[in-house]
Amino acid sequence: MGSAGQRRVADPGELEEWVRVDDGVRLWTATAGGGPTSVVLCHGGPGLWDYLQPVAAMLADVARVHRWEQRGCGRSDRTGPYSVARSVADLEFLRRRFGHQRWVVAGHSWGAGLALRYALIHPDRVLGVLYVSGTGFGRAWREAYHREVDRRLTPRQRRRRDQLKQRQRSAAEEREWRTLTYAPDFADSRHAFALAADFADVPHAINFACNAALNDEEKGTVEADLLTAACELDVPVRIVHGASDPRPVWAVQRLAEALPRAELVVLEGVGHLPWLEDPDAFHRTTRGFITR
Repeated sequence: MGSAGQRRVADPGELEEWVRVDDGVRLWTATAGGGPTSVVLCHGGPGLWDYLQPVAAMLADVARVHRWEQRGCGRSDRTGPYSVARSVADLEFLRRRFGHQRWVVAGHSWGAGLALRYALIHPDRVLGVLYVSGTGFGRAWREAYHREVDRRLTPRQRRRRDQLKQRQRSAAEEREWRTLTYAPDFADSRHAFALAADFADVPHAINFACNAALNDEEKGTVEADLLTAACELDVPVRIVHGASDPRPVWAVQRLAEALPRAELVVLEGVGHLPWLEDPDAFHRTTRGFITR
């Protein structure tokens, strides 16, 4: 299947393209860089948009880097079905479309879990997995996460966040709610709200239907089955996690122990988006994995 259209984006070295997958849904993609390795970056959410251009820029001189927006997200068609299996199928379609025999699959947050699920299903198509700021398997981490998020906000900020969440929001209120939601993800409280406001200031709507469907599917996942599959994954995995991410490190430590070729890199002084808080350290560990 061919693309549905393409044009150049602001970066003259980057090609933006809408790819029509096998069920007719168009997925937004952007490709840049060159090198002996091909990498695909999977954004988080679920239901958000691509925000990984800074990560792609760190790798573009050593790899061919593809970014994409999952179905229903960002500039991609707002069309389901929304499921892990469909997301994995879309990713595999893109691999074939771009002509790669094998590639490094990288993801952030929810996207880290998607990258790992893809590798479990298509291990022969994967050179390695870069698992950034994920949550491991299961749901035990959620209580600790919510407790820490609330601790990082004042009572007034928590009340405002919860009030905004429950109602129809104007554009300004949407940015405010996103900022209050994202600020606890950063390690340094002095800069957290400025970084969160910048991260929140995008024109794309969150796809809450996509978010709910994929989170509901996760609730039905049997953790033991996934851990058994992980124990058999014979590809290198680098797990990168911020020491100050409100999602606890212990949740990914268990995953690292299950994967036979995994290494866990914990970056000090950063939270959930390490490339924004310590780009040098993040650059070193990601490039080191890709070039290896």
